[in-house]
Amino acid sequence: MSLAHRSTPRENTAEDRRRGAIMVLVCFLIVVFMASVVLSVDVAYMQLCRTRLRSATDAASRAAGEALSRAQDIDASREAAKTIAQANLVAGAPLLLADEDIVFGHSDQQESGAWDFVPNGEPINAVRVNGRRTRTAPSGSIPTLFGMFFNVFDFQPTQLATVVRLDRDICLVVDRSSSMKLYLTDTAPTMSTGDSRFCQPPNMSLSRWGALAEAVDRFTSALLTTPQSEHLALVSYGSNYSNCSHTNYAATIDQALSEDYTDATAALQTISSSKFNGMTDISAGILKGIEELTSPQARPFAAKTMVLMSDGAYTQGVQPSTVAPQAAAEDIVIHTITFGEANPDEMQAIADATGGNHYIAPDAATLQDIFEEIALTLPVMFTQ
Repeated sequence: MSLAHRSTPRENTAEDRRRGAIMVLVCFLIVVFMASVVLSVDVAYMQLCRTRLRSATDAASRAAGEALSRAQDIDASREAAKTIAQANLVAGAPLLLADEDIVFGHSDQQESGAWDFVPNGEPINAVRVNGRRTRTAPSGSIPTLFGMFFNVFDFQPTQLATVVRLDRDICLVVDRSSSMKLYLTDTAPTMSTGDSRFCQPPNMSLSRWGALAEAVDRFTSALLTTPQSEHLALVSYGSNYSNCSHTNYAATIDQALSEDYTDATAALQTISSSKFNGMTDISAGILKGIEELTSPQARPFAAKTMVLMSDGAYTQGVQPSTVAPQAAAEDIVIHTITFGEANPDEMQAIADATGGNHYIAPDAATLQDIFEEIALTLPVMFTQ
């Protein structure tokens, strides 16, 4: 009869050691696994909170920009940001903003395409909101779910959002000298007093003035498609001159700034039915445009734009480019349009002095395209 094999004390000790080592390894791996699970949960929670903070901050900045545009009031803009922020929950609590979290300033687009925000810069056209869930923020920091296991009890996310409201107060400054009654097919730069059309209103289907009226219609139609809020005024210029039972003035504000674009087109129609005449005092038109864009009707936080159109070189008044710096001093940008026989060098100089663009319209179709382009390329709201 054979005897059963018995383990020796040495064999039992080695096996026990192996089992003990495996148990230690398993326990270690369980701890590591649980730690990774806990860490993953907290990381996911942190990311969720950051996403909600970003959404709340963006919403607050957009509300601030909209209120600044609509009410033209910094206090109203600040309250709008606070109200919208508080309506958004971040980690289960409303996002509260302090006054110092809402900063007003000026933003400019750089050559690279990036926007540069200058706190307290003027003219004010931007609002920056600093959404904070830090220990010093009104809403406090965000507690972690399991961070206490790693001696981390909270985290402090922040999010910046800058909104640029580039609403415009726009003044159309248009030429109503005698030459604007010439037909598009005419080659003469001026209209003589002996012309049968001199004492008549312009022919709207054949004249330069008629082409301008169509271009203004295209301009206002394009403005209706843009998201920003635009107010529009109309100034016309010629010279001080009386003839054909009609008194002309060097420049007149035919329509004050209005959010109803039909006001400007109606004012243009009134001129269309008159027997206007005169020379070309472009500088008087610029000065009258400055007057309207700096009037009580102008909004303090709307950018100021002048669209200056002429079909001829200035024949009266001072050199227009010498008064353009007065517009620049009031932060008014002048876009100039050369139509017909206008002096392109002088119109370019006016635009350059104010940071505007100069366009050349050799025909009626191009004139309409240019007016539409200016309307559609006016800057819109941008969130950074």
